[in-house]
Amino acid sequence: MKHRLLSLIAALLLFIPFKAQGAAPVKIGFINSITGKEAQIGENLTNGASMAVDEMIAKGYQVTVVREDDGGEPRNALAAYEKLVTRDGVVGVVGPYTSGCANVVASRADQYGVPLLVPAAAKEEITMKGYRNVFRLNAPANVYSQVLMQAVAPFRPKTIAYVYAATDFGVSTVQTAQQNAVAMGLKEVANEKYQQGQPDYRATLAKVKAANPDLVFLVSYDADAILLMRQAKEIGLNPKAFLGAGAGYTTAQFAQQRDISNLVISATQWTPDVNWPGAADFARRYQARFGKEPSYHAACAYEAMRIMIDTAVKAGSSEAIRNALKSGSWNGIMGAVKFADYGGFTNQNNHQMLVQQIQNGAYETVWPANFSTRKPVYPYKR
Repeated sequence: MKHRLLSLIAALLLFIPFKAQGAAPVKIGFINSITGKEAQIGENLTNGASMAVDEMIAKGYQVTVVREDDGGEPRNALAAYEKLVTRDGVVGVVGPYTSGCANVVASRADQYGVPLLVPAAAKEEITMKGYRNVFRLNAPANVYSQVLMQAVAPFRPKTIAYVYAATDFGVSTVQTAQQNAVAMGLKEVANEKYQQGQPDYRATLAKVKAANPDLVFLVSYDADAILLMRQAKEIGLNPKAFLGAGAGYTTAQFAQQRDISNLVISATQWTPDVNWPGAADFARRYQARFGKEPSYHAACAYEAMRIMIDTAVKAGSSEAIRNALKSGSWNGIMGAVKFADYGGFTNQNNHQMLVQQIQNGAYETVWPANFSTRKPVYPYKR
């Protein structure tokens, strides 16, 4: 009887998800745009990651997270990654946020052999170089435009114009949008790339207005998204739909600008009303803790950090973490997660993106049908 009891205890110990008492905590790095032009969106990632860390520690996971601010600058992100892996001794890193930052860090991950789990950066190239130590949770840039086009296809738009930031995310997203638009039979009537942070976009928007497109496809971060929509209203730009490729068109700050944000359609990685396990509860807990609704950036960072902590504490070493991320699968607030190789991607989660529309000041999921809570309003009406 005693022998059977000891065997049972030994078997159960195999399933305990944290180190033995007294073991040194596992160190994980987190790189994010805490300051700089993307700080407002970066705050969402910081909040989501913090929630995951606190909850995992409360469950008994022994982990220390070392945070680094890249200010939205690729050179800073690379310096942060190198510091984390050479001086701080982390075994895995979550981040960075922007595509430019994540792309340059990804290029060094195999050199240092420390796994990088990207939560929200969308540039396709990040997971198309065959890097063994780079994993991405969110869907890449080509999916943003793909789902937006699919959502409006039943309304048979004929023409499209592009207005986008001259960033890695902006350029790569529009390139794939153009491919999807051609496949859909849309005619491109305007293509306007801009530098972030300008005080006046009215001349750019006037060119778009003159082309009279059915669809205006926008790629912008938070401050520019609000300014572009405000100045579009000022000059009377009224397409049949404004399509926002995530980022600045998915935040609580944007939705609060009800006079300009209503009926804007945007691609998103996550919504509070999606039926993935724990999504609604995460939204409630986030609202209670931070006093605002979470964006998809918060959800992505939360799930990426949760997966990294769980994997790192169980695996221990960087090499073991890489193997565990490659072979593992998870199911939580981002739905099913599996890092796979497909369509030229390596270690890419084949994530289902959603489409939402701001209706009466609130984000509503409008596509695909099995996730939607409302039907899209089309054409756009001020």
